[in-house]
This record gives sequence, structure tokens and C-alpha cells, in this order.
Amino acid sequence: MALTAPATRPANPRFSSGPCAKIPGFSLDMLSDAPLGRSHRASVGKAKLKEAIDLTREILGVPADYRIGIVPASDTGAVEMALWSLLGARPVEMLAWESFGEGWVTDVVKQLKLDATVKKAPYGEIVDFATVDFDKDVVFTWNGTTSGVRLPNADAIPADRQGLTICDATSAAFAMDLDWAKLDVVTFSWQKVLGGEGGHGVLILSPRAVERLESYAPAWPLPKIFRMTKGGKLIEGIFVGETINTPSMLCVEDYLVSLKWARTIGGLKGLIARSEANAAAVRDFIADKDWIADLAVDPATASCTSVCLKFTDARIKDGAAFAKAVAKRLEKEGVALDAGAYRDAPPGLRIWCGATVETADVEALMPWIAYAFEAEIAALTEAA
Repeated sequence: MALTAPATRPANPRFSSGPCAKIPGFSLDMLSDAPLGRSHRASVGKAKLKEAIDLTREILGVPADYRIGIVPASDTGAVEMALWSLLGARPVEMLAWESFGEGWVTDVVKQLKLDATVKKAPYGEIVDFATVDFDKDVVFTWNGTTSGVRLPNADAIPADRQGLTICDATSAAFAMDLDWAKLDVVTFSWQKVLGGEGGHGVLILSPRAVERLESYAPAWPLPKIFRMTKGGKLIEGIFVGETINTPSMLCVEDYLVSLKWARTIGGLKGLIARSEANAAAVRDFIADKDWIADLAVDPATASCTSVCLKFTDARIKDGAAFAKAVAKRLEKEGVALDAGAYRDAPPGLRIWCGATVETADVEALMPWIAYAFEAEIAALTEAA
């Protein structure tokens, strides 16, 4: 029986989990105010960087006494700055439930050589926060970009904790509520939920994190790119736009455009609503299907940005090959680009549902996933 392709296509087939889809209606003309060919240390450059920091604070609701800095090397650079600069003063507990969390475990245990307690959960689940000792410094991802699960809230983190909480929030910031009172370090890259260009990270520090920086010197040498203090005092310039190295003013302008767009749709509440609606469109579609399922085991921890799916049909013998074939077919049809699961994750699909994606495009993609699935099942049957 011949398969019939769906009549409707997503207007924008970009479902990559980073860099993600640009804001709706994006045009390069929107970046015409970028001070190209100008020093980031000139007044115009510093003003743009300061505006980016101020708008980040406004949209995310970051407390006035938290510092916000734009740093090199995307979210990875921001996390590494925190790990190398802050850890070692107290015992450490590392929480991991996907590949990026595993990477931070490797850095702390094998590179910094700290005797950390490591707690892991399989893909599709998160660590039980009720078992975590928050008198230690605790490092975790808020949302598992490669596993499709998130921390639903920060209720398990005590307000009177003795340790620092260091949170990689790169695919959570701007799409999920972050409880700032429970977080001492938050990092992200604007290439995720706001669809910015890659290469820059954001590092947010609580007063407790600043106090640690000013009272503790790690036993290991710090490269220049990680140094946030001088003479035992925080280098405040980093947190008002005086970046450690040269930023791309084109990327900064792009971030500013995205932040201003976020303001027009209701700020953080509007961003969260768009992400939740996108994720709901996927989950509504798979709810009555017996051949595809959410990788997230518990709906309470299911991500609203990086929605990860697995194929469950018994006819599939090679899950990795089948999932790759489906993703390749979706790309060939021009309906979903970069929709395959992350290389270290279980085989399947990963549909980015962040705020820059239109819900109508997610809804239009769903019948195409069914079409691609049936086409690949038919191919398996023919091969047999």
C-alpha cells in the first residue's frame, strides 16, 4: 500500500537543539545596529554589553545582588570557570543524568582530581534530589539537553545549605522557572532558547558564590580565561560588560534582538508558555501511539525544550540504524533538520521545542514523523 505524504509542511524545519531556530521573522537586517569593526572596549561596545547584561537580568528576573557576566566559550566556558574557580573548598557532590552532566563529572574527578561523590541516573530519569547532601558543593544540570528530562523545581534544595549549588541551565534558561534563591551559580549559552549564535556563555553568581571567590584560592593554577578575582577581590568589570576576551559584537547584537523580542511576548512567562505549548504538541501526538514514546520516564520531569523520543515497535531490530534512517528521511523531505538523538543518547529523535519555535511548525511535523516511521518500517519489510 503506497504511503501518502502529509499535505502540510512546517514553515520552518529547524528543530536543532543548538544553535536553535532564530526568533520568528528573523532577518539579518535586524542586526544593522551592531558596532562592527569597533572595539568592544569603546563606549559603544561597552554599552551594548552592559545592555545585554541588564536585559538578561530583566527577562530572567535575576536578583539585583547577583552578578551577570558574558564569558568565552559558550556554556562550557562558563561551567568550567565555575568548577575550576570555586570547587575544592568543601566536599563535592556531582549529579549526572545525561552526557553533559557526565562531562562535568569527568572534569571534576579526573582533571581537578577531587574525591567527589557521584550520583547518576539513566537517560530518561533524574537523580533523586532528596538523597543529595547540600552541605557539599553540588553540581548539576537543570535540564538534560540530551536526555529530555529536567528538574521540575528546586524545592529539595534547602535555603540554609552550607555548600554552593552550581547549575548548568543552558537549555533551561528562558524556558523554565529557575529558583534564584536556591542557585548560587547558573550558566547558559544564548544559542539555545533564544536562538542566538554560538560562542558566548553567560555566568551568573550569587553573593554566596562571590564570597567563596574572594575567600578561597584553589590549589591548582588558573588560566587567565578562568580568573575572576585579582588581589582577593572580584573583578567587577567582568560583570558590567568588560569581557575577559574579545566578544563578537554581531553575536551580542543578535542576543539583544532576541531579548527585546522576548520582552514583546511577555518576557519569561511568554517564553515559558511558548515552550510548554510546543512540547505539549509533541506529547499530544505520541500519547495514543504504540510505536513511539517519550524518553522521559516520569511526565513530571519531562523537558519542555529538548523533547527526546524513542521508537518502541518490536519490528525494529537495530534501533540506532532505524532512528538515523527516520531522521535522514525527515531531513531529505525538508521538514525537520537536525532531529536525530544526540550521539551519546539512546537512539531516537530529539525535537527542539524552545520558545523561538512556532507551535504550528511542531504540529505540522508530527504527521511527517508518522510518515517517515511507516516508510522505514516498509523498507525493513521489503529487506526481509
